[in-house]
Amino acid sequence: MGFHHVAVATRDLAATHAFYTGAMGFDLVKVEAAATDGGGWARHAFYDTHGQGLIAFWDIHDDENVPAEFETSLSAGLGLPVWTNHLAFDARDLDGIETHKRRWLDTGNDVAEIDHGWCTSIYAMDPNGTLVEWCATTKAFTQADRADAQRLLTVDQPPLGEPPAPVFHQAEKSVATT
Repeated sequence: MGFHHVAVATRDLAATHAFYTGAMGFDLVKVEAAATDGGGWARHAFYDTHGQGLIAFWDIHDDENVPAEFETSLSAGLGLPVWTNHLAFDARDLDGIETHKRRWLDTGNDVAEIDHGWCTSIYAMDPNGTLVEWCATTKAFTQADRADAQRLLTVDQPPLGEPPAPVFHQAEKSVATT
């Protein structure tokens, strides 16, 4: 079962809108605005991810309940590395990876690419400082994979492998992130 939407806050709705419509290719489908408990207001913008549910962004204007400056990165605000909490979308296949990579580069976003052995992923940063990923599963999961996953989930100290090396693709004209 898929999810309906994921919602996160932004301090720069214009930059967020530009990234998610231009670089990601999503469509704005709904915006709702309402008063907040603190006497301010909030806008909730929903984007269609084309078959993978919606992603929504809160544009909050409420000085009573929300600080003027708040961390929008899903990881940095918690003191975690940027790769920890991220948004991953299904690229379907390797052709999809190439299409999304080209779109990101063409819209001025640098791209990191990693072949994980069982999937291939590309990564870019959104204007909120959140890592965004397109991922394509490249290998079917077997019963042995499932058994190994269960074993590694419960072992006290799992054996450590070498992390895969990323390949970096630099856009000709990079965009700034907040």
